[in-house]
Amino acid sequence: MQPIISIQNKRVRHVKALATKARLRRSERKLILEGDRLIADALARGGAAELALYSPQRADYGVIAQLQKRNCTLLSVAESILRHVSDTQQPPGILAVFHIPKPPIAQPCRRVLILDAIGEPGNLGTILRSASAAGVELAILAPGCCDVYSGKTLRAGMGAHFRLPIVEANWDEIADFCRELRVYATRAEADCPYTSVGWTGDWALILGNEAHGLSQAARRLAACEIAIPMAQSSESLNVASAAAVILFEAQRQRCSRSDSTLVGASAVD
Repeated sequence: MQPIISIQNKRVRHVKALATKARLRRSERKLILEGDRLIADALARGGAAELALYSPQRADYGVIAQLQKRNCTLLSVAESILRHVSDTQQPPGILAVFHIPKPPIAQPCRRVLILDAIGEPGNLGTILRSASAAGVELAILAPGCCDVYSGKTLRAGMGAHFRLPIVEANWDEIADFCRELRVYATRAEADCPYTSVGWTGDWALILGNEAHGLSQAARRLAACEIAIPMAQSSESLNVASAAAVILFEAQRQRCSRSDSTLVGASAVD
């Protein structure tokens, strides 16, 4: 079969629309993943692929075989089609349309990350990637966040969307969800260092907008504002870097507590 060469092809046009229109992605509950690594990882996490466009010269046929096993429609296309659909300057040899995942939410949820109007897609994806790696059980996107399913966010997330439950909520819903949690919020001027917090309990952490910091709704919800101490001559950390610092301190404390419990138990035995 000859590769599709026309951008007027019905399926190509639909994929292009999904790639460029956030409203369509949300209404159809679909997202687009580009590249063998992201697609293979999503499949390994149970992701449901509906359609894939691939270059017969550059696609990984191991990934193609995985998609075939899951009854995904496969379309061989010209390189010009991939360039047309992709939002990257050098598109990979394959992209696929997946249904937006719904990973199960832990009950009760003990470690929650709340993102307050994070505006830069790369930051949002990087934060979700760190959150997934650091054992966060739920990410809540408060009003004002950029599109969590954009191509740039998905690439920065490196599969976090299929590992970490992600929900969007207003502040009343967030406050109701956090009723049983100790809520912290990051603010550069806060007096409480993040290392003085006991992260082994049940908590929620709010990260504010890159330029404007915490919203008033976020500050009202937080029981304590925390900061990362830095040298006086330093600028404040990028929000994605700050997220990683705090979340991995929380993970370190949990791991230390777990290790000490095991050591104590073996000593008694």
